[in-house]
Amino acid sequence: MRPVAALVLALLLAGCGKPPIIDPLAEGCAITSDTLGRFVRLPEGQFVKGAGALYAEEAPEMTLHVSSFEILDHEVTNLEFAQFVEATGYVTEAEQGVMDGRAGAGSAVFLMPGERANPAETWRLVSGASWRTPEGPGSDIAGRDLHPVIHVSLADARAYAEWAGGRLPDEVEWEYAASLGLADPAVPVSGAFKADGTLIANTWQGVFPLGDSAADGFAGRAPAGCFPASAIGLYDMIGNVWEWTETPFGEGTQTIKGGSYLCADNYCRRYRPAARHPQEADFSSSHIGFRIVRDLPPAD
Repeated sequence: MRPVAALVLALLLAGCGKPPIIDPLAEGCAITSDTLGRFVRLPEGQFVKGAGALYAEEAPEMTLHVSSFEILDHEVTNLEFAQFVEATGYVTEAEQGVMDGRAGAGSAVFLMPGERANPAETWRLVSGASWRTPEGPGSDIAGRDLHPVIHVSLADARAYAEWAGGRLPDEVEWEYAASLGLADPAVPVSGAFKADGTLIANTWQGVFPLGDSAADGFAGRAPAGCFPASAIGLYDMIGNVWEWTETPFGEGTQTIKGGSYLCADNYCRRYRPAARHPQEADFSSSHIGFRIVRDLPPAD
């Protein structure tokens, strides 16, 4: 057997251990069109930012104080973003770039294993991919009203947040909310897996990017709220799609949090509150969305 083939086989076999399978749709997803827009009020408090750091950029650990605020209990959905666009006429950066005929305009689309003509082509910049046409021209969001909106840049997310009477969370606020929601604060991955390995977030099962067994019930994105709520009542803080924050990562880049359906044991492993990743602020893709927060009035 060729060395490369042997390595691929070994990786596939390593990913063949079957975690407990859940059926997140067995009793229906928690978020419906009638329950959109609910916020959870978080108490003022302290937490350890960077707890259980796995990658260098997550360190150092530091104890921070966070003021009280409210956070949307789900990722902003296609339905909500469509209402925003209808009310304002807003055009996203991905759409505007194509309309203006800019070179390289479009948005990044991840190709699942069965969608690739070339197994090595996992990402494609697609002209015409947008929140309305997630896979590119000819696709649409029919039947996906409650999926998280994607192909939105930082500016797009900010525009929606302002219209909706909120703002994007900064990284500290986002991580505080995710940390409070852990089933076991001593186990950083307890937002993605139960102690027995049961899957409780939308991640990648198998060896990325060779194959996703969809043992969690989804190959790709899931509608908002199809996995159990966190300990403080938030859905999909871990997995499903990355979420924009207001915190710069470096020059020209912004911090995204939470990991996505592309995070696997052999790749990414950013399904933890401390995980953070840089993303170009004007970039959009099929695995980045957002949620919003609201400030509370000062106490008397």
